[in-house]
Amino acid sequence: QVQPVESGGGSVQTGGSLRLSCVASGRTLGIISVGWFRQAPGTEREFVAAISWSGANKSYADSVKGRFTISRDNTKNTVYLQMDSLKLEDTGIYYCAACSRLEPYYYNDSPPVDAHEFDSWGQGTQVTVST
Repeated sequence: QVQPVESGGGSVQTGGSLRLSCVASGRTLGIISVGWFRQAPGTEREFVAAISWSGANKSYADSVKGRFTISRDNTKNTVYLQMDSLKLEDTGIYYCAACSRLEPYYYNDSPPVDAHEFDSWGQGTQVTVST
């Protein structure tokens, strides 16, 4: 089973940028959809972005469209989340998650966006945006 491990979190001022990385251990990420979720204090975990196994298809939450970019390098077994123009409301713990289900996500080369479809989760990395 894939075990995602996140890194790259930190503190940044509004308008700044961070790049999160998600490295997989246990097995290759090559055929697996990967998503990023986040959770702010007192709120539920929410979807941020997801990428299909090939990298050809991506989905984003409306709140991050145009500011965040998800990408992957299967040769490095790594998925990235580039976060630009950060806002205060982007603060939270960011989680990387992997969906190993072949049907329908591998065959359709499309990623899930529902957290329940992801079966492996990392421990999270803190992102703090301040003025």
